[in-house]
Amino acid sequence: MTHRKFEPPQPEYYIPLHVGKSGKEDLNYTGDDTGDTISEKNDTFCELTGLYWIWKNVRCDVAGVCHYRRYFVRRGSQDEPGPLGQKLLNRDSIERCLQTYDMIVPDSGMTQEGSVWNQYALRHRIADWMECGKIIHELCPEYDPAYQWSQNCNFVSLGNMVITRKEILDEYCEWLFRILFEAERRIDTSGYDAYQRRIFGFLSERLFRVWLLKQPLRIREEPVLLTG
Repeated sequence: MTHRKFEPPQPEYYIPLHVGKSGKEDLNYTGDDTGDTISEKNDTFCELTGLYWIWKNVRCDVAGVCHYRRYFVRRGSQDEPGPLGQKLLNRDSIERCLQTYDMIVPDSGMTQEGSVWNQYALRHRIADWMECGKIIHELCPEYDPAYQWSQNCNFVSLGNMVITRKEILDEYCEWLFRILFEAERRIDTSGYDAYQRRIFGFLSERLFRVWLLKQPLRIREEPVLLTG
């Protein structure tokens, strides 16, 4: 996922996707503005406009999301010298992993604020997170315990990064966007600055763990390398 020019990794299965391409300068990458798209919502949905595009328009066995400056890497390789391509999870390692696990996600981070609730309240508008809780209770109340547990715990996986089989990714997107589109209908963001307008990207980073807690999936955590 990218919104700017960058030097993509060399393996051909790392495919740059220009998110929020609608109405923007063409970067000569595949864009998220064709087919079934929400590209025009990028200022509030961030990289999720790319995730939505993959969900609706891509047919494949395995799909994943990383960023132009954040990548899944081999465990222990974060501080190793050498080209980035030597550190990345490659096709073989991904396919081997998915023979044992269902999904690859970033290493869990621990908040400094004591809980996900406190962290969100200090950085964003806590009423928006609470509204998501109301929506979950209305649309899928079986997720209520996972919502409560996830907001009271101290773990968070940022970046909306994932690698998994496409049918699992589709199931997650079906759940996630149903909640976010309802939240978009209810929450007035007209007074938010440019940073806080990225609300649905922020919310989804926390909602991902809510969804995971209800799934009978085998999860593999891998480190993420920030390149700049």
